[in-house]
Amino acid sequence: MHVFQAMLLWSYLMVNSSQHVQGQKAHILFQTLSENDTHCLQFSYFMYSRDGHSPGTLNVYVKVNGGPLGSVVWNVSGSHGRQWHQVELSVSMFWPNEYQVLFEAVVSSEHRGYLGLDDILLLNYPCSKAPHFSRLGDVEVNAGQNATFQCVASGKASEAERFLMQRQNGAIVPAASVKHISHRRFLASFQLDKVSNGDQDFYRCVTQSGRGSGVSNFAELIVKEPPTPIAPPQLLRAGSTYLIIQLNTNSIIGDGPIVRKEIEYRMTSGPWSEVHAVNMQTYKLWHLDPDTEYEINVLLTRPGDGGTGKPGPPLISRTKCAEPMRAPKGLAFAEIQSRQLTLQWEPLGYNLTRCHTYTVTLCYRYAVGTGHNQTFRECVKMERNANRYTIKNLLPYKNIHVKLILSNPEGRKEGKEMIFQTDEDVPGGIASESLTFTPLEDMIFLKWEEPVEPNGLITQYEISYQSIESSDPAVNVPGPRRTVSKLRNETYHVFSNLHPGTTYLFSVRARTGKGFGQTALTEITTNISAPSFDYGDMPSPLGESESTITILLRPAQGRGAPISTYQVVVEEDRPRKVKREVGGQECFPVPLTFDDAMSRGSVHYFGAELPPSSLTEAKPFTVGDNQTYSGYWNPPLEPKKAYLIYFQAMSHLKGETRLNCIRIARKAACKESKRPLEVSQHSEEMGLILGICAGGLVVLIILLGAIIVVIRKGSIHLIWSPAALQMKRKVLEEGAAGRASAVASQSLRPLTCVPPSLILAP
Repeated sequence: MHVFQAMLLWSYLMVNSSQHVQGQKAHILFQTLSENDTHCLQFSYFMYSRDGHSPGTLNVYVKVNGGPLGSVVWNVSGSHGRQWHQVELSVSMFWPNEYQVLFEAVVSSEHRGYLGLDDILLLNYPCSKAPHFSRLGDVEVNAGQNATFQCVASGKASEAERFLMQRQNGAIVPAASVKHISHRRFLASFQLDKVSNGDQDFYRCVTQSGRGSGVSNFAELIVKEPPTPIAPPQLLRAGSTYLIIQLNTNSIIGDGPIVRKEIEYRMTSGPWSEVHAVNMQTYKLWHLDPDTEYEINVLLTRPGDGGTGKPGPPLISRTKCAEPMRAPKGLAFAEIQSRQLTLQWEPLGYNLTRCHTYTVTLCYRYAVGTGHNQTFRECVKMERNANRYTIKNLLPYKNIHVKLILSNPEGRKEGKEMIFQTDEDVPGGIASESLTFTPLEDMIFLKWEEPVEPNGLITQYEISYQSIESSDPAVNVPGPRRTVSKLRNETYHVFSNLHPGTTYLFSVRARTGKGFGQTALTEITTNISAPSFDYGDMPSPLGESESTITILLRPAQGRGAPISTYQVVVEEDRPRKVKREVGGQECFPVPLTFDDAMSRGSVHYFGAELPPSSLTEAKPFTVGDNQTYSGYWNPPLEPKKAYLIYFQAMSHLKGETRLNCIRIARKAACKESKRPLEVSQHSEEMGLILGICAGGLVVLIILLGAIIVVIRKGSIHLIWSPAALQMKRKVLEEGAAGRASAVASQSLRPLTCVPPSLILAP
């Protein structure tokens, strides 16, 4: 749709069709009017084309209360000469309603000529060229009936006047008849046939002529639905020849008010029916046949033609029968299985039921849990003339309580409850969530619960387990499958001699006399163990100097997890109340570099951290070589201090860490001696003195070894042996100088370090 704005020329609105294409429109929407007294809307239009072609169409709409635009109330098209034409629009509107007038100019296909609009006036007196409608009232009618609107208008109406009824959604209904009541008053009738809820809407009367149009107010067509009860009537009491019912009409479908109530009844197997008017909520139907089924409906009526609704839902009821003689006898089993039970009983005859309409109900129950309230109950109505039934979906090894009930509309008889037991079946699976376990390094404690559905008497539990995954290459996976059997009252077991850090697949199942049930599976991983070392007693070092000690590092054996790293720990050997034992001391879980140890005042530090790949076989390692290993500095050892050397291995797997360490060496502190003597002018004198002392000592030793003590007659004689005399002369000849030089050279060493293995006990 193309919309354009009209031009304002010399105080009137004009549209030049030649400047626009076909279908383009211009709209003029006036402000809202709430004139409720008699008034007239007057305007003039101009539609002209030199060659006689139509410049377009001028349409007038009346929009009420902001609602839809609706249909055109007046329009004109074609060329009407080079002059202005006056039109009147009489709108009948009543408080609190209001309306708006919309003028619409539409360009024709010829798009030649002009369309003009001028002199739009609102007059406070009646129109002389268009009739005025009286108030149009609402019309109420029952669904399915014909609805009639009668529009009364006053004023002057031409013979060419068209009478229409417009629906608010735009539909148009032509007038059925127009009757002139007087020369200035007439009546137009409009009929809608067999209306339904879809026809319910607002309607108004419209007259159209070349001189103007009359428009009435909107009136509502109200379509009422005849009432129908929602619920069927309720049976209060039944006898052998009567039925007392309650109408049950509080809830209805449709519209009220209800002016009449009726009951329609008939035999379900008969062709006739009767209708009784009812003025109470309860009603008694007399003279009925015994043991006969009846269908009873309630009819409701509201005012107006066609006000009787459809019959409500029927009550199907049967007249009273005689009470049954007794309950069926001979209830016994025909076949018993683990999950179903087939029963049979005596055939029933009329002499027992005393009614053509009867019901045999088989009720059974059985416990489904340990509590008193955990009982499954069900009642099943048997087919007519049936004397055999199979109860399915039962639980194995359960006591089933069964009884038969014979009933008719008059009464019921219950038989004696019989007890039957279903057969055993294989047990149900053990719930996986009931498997609880405690893993250790080489054993697992496993506990389980009895199956929720034992389905019989549990005689045995079977537990199978097998290693399926391990971080220890020495463990074969998958390993052999082993099986353990437990008695019915044993619901736990301790599995020993397992491998650390190994995942085992456990399966647990129960057994009854019918066999094994479903298997519950779970995977359990043993804890990893600390690595082990191949050392006996503390080994001797391979070498030692004042600031280093060389040791032999042997690879550790992982237990359940591979070795993650090796660490060499150096600890200063200070006196302590409790000394660390070889192989049994506490380890060092927190890494500590030499600098950190010095700042914290710690007695130990990590001298090296070695990856497992660097120690696939035994290798020597020098503590104090002043090298860095994986970020840990291995500083030279202080000669004056004693040290303990530890070798530590670590395993880590799935958030679990194990440590083991062993003391593999001890380095003793070096002993102090006098400071070196400076070479000075007194060195020769000191050498001479030392040489003389050493020579004298040697001579004394030789003399003591060579003296022969002869005691004769109270006297002692010293006798020198030839060897002693020769040694004495040699010492005197060599002099003390050479011996003093040798001794002086030995005195230049400041410290004497004696390995612990060379220290002799006194």
